[in-house]
Amino acid sequence: MRWIWYVVAVLAGTAALVALVGALLPRRHSVSRTARVPLPPDALYGLLSDVSRFRSWRRDVASLERLPDKDGMPAWIEETGGMKIPMRFERMERPSLLVARIDTDRLPFGGAWTYRIAAAGAGSDLTITEDGEVSNVVFRFMSRFVFGHYATLDAYLAHLRVAADGGKA
Repeated sequence: MRWIWYVVAVLAGTAALVALVGALLPRRHSVSRTARVPLPPDALYGLLSDVSRFRSWRRDVASLERLPDKDGMPAWIEETGGMKIPMRFERMERPSLLVARIDTDRLPFGGAWTYRIAAAGAGSDLTITEDGEVSNVVFRFMSRFVFGHYATLDAYLAHLRVAADGGKA
């Protein structure tokens, strides 16, 4: 019977340590990735900004519901990783700039992605900057040490590379 108390104590101690470390981490983070994409800037901008086409190339999007525009720009709810995430574009400057933002404060994370597109030969250089905020201390620990701040950016760019290459993996 004593071993059960030891297991409970270890689990409680681990949970407390995770929460403590998470509380000590900064709430906000900013990370960027740059990738060469074999599409000219206007075509890349079109792919990135066409919400109705997301499910055709973003394999992580289980469902997508288009919402009425906000301030004349697209808004939608995408389901990824088992979560429904309200999103909207808050800046659209064809063919070089997009800013997408999580449009709720009810999730354990939030923030914006800024997409900068620059011509590069026959293609484009795409830089995505995630300016994120993680409010929940346990999720903050997980996003820093388990998932990593770059995981979502890297997965997104992998899906984009396949789409830009005509669907060839």
